[in-house]
Amino acid sequence: MKPKSFDVERALKSPPQGMAAFLFFGPDQGLVRERAEALAKTAVPDLNDAFRVSELDDAALCADPARLADEAAAISMLGGRRVVRVRGAGNGLSGVFEAFLEDGKGDALVVVESGDLPKSSSLRRLFEEAENAMAIACYPDSARDLPEVVRATLKAEGLSIAGDALDDAVSRLGADRGVTRRELEKLALYAHGQKTVTLEDVRAAMGDAAEVRTEEACDAAGGGDFAALDRALERLWTEETSPVQVVRTAIGHFQRLLTAKEMAARGGGIDSAMRSLRPPIHFSRAASFKNQAQRWSEEKLLDALDLLLDTEALCKTTAVPAEAATGRALLNIAAMARGRS
Repeated sequence: MKPKSFDVERALKSPPQGMAAFLFFGPDQGLVRERAEALAKTAVPDLNDAFRVSELDDAALCADPARLADEAAAISMLGGRRVVRVRGAGNGLSGVFEAFLEDGKGDALVVVESGDLPKSSSLRRLFEEAENAMAIACYPDSARDLPEVVRATLKAEGLSIAGDALDDAVSRLGADRGVTRRELEKLALYAHGQKTVTLEDVRAAMGDAAEVRTEEACDAAGGGDFAALDRALERLWTEETSPVQVVRTAIGHFQRLLTAKEMAARGGGIDSAMRSLRPPIHFSRAASFKNQAQRWSEEKLLDALDLLLDTEALCKTTAVPAEAATGRALLNIAAMARGRS
């Protein structure tokens, strides 16, 4: 069975009757774990209870396929429904689960965790097509979903969040639900004792001054702004930021520009491409990033990346002052942005 997206949360809170097993899969492994645990806790609140929770993995079931049925049919010594958790499941277990779903014994709740399975995956198709099983896809939170995740998490800690703070927090999150939860826990701890989380709280708890300065340098270089680049570099060196860190961030920045250009070329435009990037572009940088994506050609972006890769090697393998090499590379890139090289 394949539930509609709006039915997923309902299924996690109250699993439908007659479901023998649930498969959680997708690129967001943090969300896979979170949902699998939420479902398992509907049967066993304490997942550390060794009498009621059995943990298996792909290797264990490949070595002993009968173990799944045995664990599902086992009866808890102290009473209560049991949970069988299977982690790292792959297509090699399709036959094992097919046999179990056809003739499963016992009333244990079988919770299966897997990776990002394509539509052609035999394991995914088995769970989607079976009447007594459910396959739940776990994709990264969208820009539309993240604000509610942030608000709900902070509300549980007795906190509200200001509008500008919410926008800033959302721009830093989204690639993985597990990372999102940890970052929000850190934010809630920082704001403990307050009623409202402010923009300053978000930047203090979730921000990185060196990262912000480096992004400023990248945007200045990509936009051909020599004055802004000079100021950003001066701040970075004053704060003793690693030149290699700056170069690596710049490589990531220009790779994202290249990715956005390639996505836009396939249709949908640059705005759509930017919304698809993960992690998302911080809202305060969106206009600059779009301007750079429109300014640079794919060929010149590849040239900039070659220069940055050479600079990283230069910083790590020679006696050349790393700060000077990094600054020169970014200034050359700024000149490229202006069409001077």
